[in-house]
Amino acid sequence: MYKSHPWARRPRRTALALFLLVLLPLLASQIALRVNYAGDPADGTLTRGRDALWLGHAWVDGRKGDADVAALAERLAGTGVKDLYVHAGPLEHDGTLPASRYPKARWLVDAVHRELPGVRVQAWLGDVLATEGPTGMRLADAGTRAHVVRSTRQVLDAGLEGAHFDLEPLHSGDRHYLDLLDRLHAVTRARNVPLSVAAHQIDPLPGFHSFWGTVAGHPKWWSQAFFGEVARRVDQIAVMSYDTMQSLQSTYGGYVAQQTSLALEVTPPGTDLLMGLPFYHENRFGHWNHAETAGAAVRGVRLGLSRTDAGRDHFGVALYVDFAATDADWAAYRKGWVTGTG
Repeated sequence: MYKSHPWARRPRRTALALFLLVLLPLLASQIALRVNYAGDPADGTLTRGRDALWLGHAWVDGRKGDADVAALAERLAGTGVKDLYVHAGPLEHDGTLPASRYPKARWLVDAVHRELPGVRVQAWLGDVLATEGPTGMRLADAGTRAHVVRSTRQVLDAGLEGAHFDLEPLHSGDRHYLDLLDRLHAVTRARNVPLSVAAHQIDPLPGFHSFWGTVAGHPKWWSQAFFGEVARRVDQIAVMSYDTMQSLQSTYGGYVAQQTSLALEVTPPGTDLLMGLPFYHENRFGHWNHAETAGAAVRGVRLGLSRTDAGRDHFGVALYVDFAATDADWAAYRKGWVTGTG
């Protein structure tokens, strides 16, 4: 009978060892997230009236009218939504912004004030960064950063009541981004309006963004320390707590609970921390519609808040995005976060 030699068995053992090296930490992390989703949220971990909603470009380019604003007001009645991030961009790669992209901005602000007193309308500005490809905005260019600041003044002159930035993919530790935020905050502070940013998720394990950047070419996460540096430079920081690669509601909710705790630990008490809720429905790599539900996200947010800083006032959720939201999404938000009956 044929017998394999020890040297022939060695590659199989090595392959098995590598397989277990990857599989066992993955299984452990999934179990940990499932455990993180257990328990009951603390009493009072409900809306503080500081929530936000991302709105599509149709609200400022002429496709929406008074009837749409009235319907939006009906939808938001009795909720905690304080801020509307309306897409007024995208910015050009050099940081400039043609005024033709938001011709109805002042109309929208006036209409919202009429139908939704006390709700602010901020300009949602963004662009693809040239961090992982040859094209996009380059924050290392001082002229580009100066153009972004000028574009911000431009949208505020048009009547919008704050600036919300979503620049992706933005790698952890980007000092040019921090410099841009310092300059932008000087502008918004002088106008007495908020500066807000959409933020990447925080390393679920220390240094995980470095590991993932090496194996996948896309770091995705920020270090907790960098998240804190960003949070100290803005008035609002909204975590994009979706597209998490989780395939179960329980592990997704546990992941959101973890992200909420990590963000709370480093966000200053005076900065609004908003956790993103997925109000959209896609199935692709990184996002499973059956797992990343608004209901699971709300429960995760409440659990993380309960365990870390249950009495935190400057806290809320941000709903992404109006044009993809379903009645079920809105019901989950109302029941889970507004009334606590879900």
